[in-house]
Amino acid sequence: MKKMKIAIQHREDSHTERWIEYCKTNNIAYKLVDCTQSDIIEELSDCDGLMWHWGHQDYKAKIYASELTLSLEKAGKKVFPDTNSSWHYDNKISQKYLLEAVNAPIIKSYTFYTKKEALDWANKTTFPKVFKLKGGSTSLNVELIKNKRQAKNRIGIAFKRGFSLVSGWKIFKDKLYQFKTHRNKEDFIGLIKSAIRLVFPARYRLLLPRQKGYVLFQDFAENNTYDTRVIVVGDKCFAGRRYVRKNDFRASGSGLWAFEKELFDERCIKIAFETTEKIEAQVMSYDFIFEKGEPKIVEISYATCLGPYDKCTGYWDRDMTWHEGRFKQQIWMIENFINSIKKSKDNQ
Repeated sequence: MKKMKIAIQHREDSHTERWIEYCKTNNIAYKLVDCTQSDIIEELSDCDGLMWHWGHQDYKAKIYASELTLSLEKAGKKVFPDTNSSWHYDNKISQKYLLEAVNAPIIKSYTFYTKKEALDWANKTTFPKVFKLKGGSTSLNVELIKNKRQAKNRIGIAFKRGFSLVSGWKIFKDKLYQFKTHRNKEDFIGLIKSAIRLVFPARYRLLLPRQKGYVLFQDFAENNTYDTRVIVVGDKCFAGRRYVRKNDFRASGSGLWAFEKELFDERCIKIAFETTEKIEAQVMSYDFIFEKGEPKIVEISYATCLGPYDKCTGYWDRDMTWHEGRFKQQIWMIENFINSIKKSKDNQ
């Protein structure tokens, strides 16, 4: 049998660095590839699968990632993340439809694709509501709409000039918050960089399309002082609590994490396992809040971040058994990926 070989699209400050380290340590044949190249299909011809960790700000990947992933799967190759895990990534509208289709417990969302329908709804609904763009992270494109006037304003913009998907001013304010909260060197450097980007915008920001022609609102669940991030990787699950920002309702991007096991409602863990199984994903993270005491999913994403989760104190398995101790989620990812290739070869 031909020796297994995997391709890795390397990106700094992503999961790929630990994947490469794992391959070197365990003598797994691999090669680094550039998925933006026109001959990428040919380049992958001697590989059994492709692993990459593309982010929401990668305008190039957002153009072709889903298409390349599905094409490689049709050719019989394994991909991480696969189609089931990633087609809805950084698209809250896609997530709404998917989670509704599998009957997952979610915060109710409302989407409209004409100005008239959106205004009719705004005239009848109650407030506050949460307004979101379909893309973006760390709560940058999330806003609490307190009344009908504010809702009509956002609707008007959405069906005229639209919104920037990445706002330099919002990023600067977010970095300022991070620096004031943590007062460390890393956040200070991030603040300086964001200030420079106000004058000299990053190229990718200019290439991302403006958000218009739709609106997305969600019900607002009151009295949530934190959210719960739950991540499923194969048959393992771990979690982190994120506290909301001061004088705010948003937890994402606050940087205020806690990981003690007793903090977590295990209903969230069970829901995460069950939903991941329904959508047949390799990996999935869920943001939970509570509505009238019941856990509800707000958003999902395959692309978990790096730093915070190294502080987790343990994880659950599918039988809801708790395993104490540190771990590296990236190792689970590549081990599961390699095992899926082996299983596929055995079935040939």
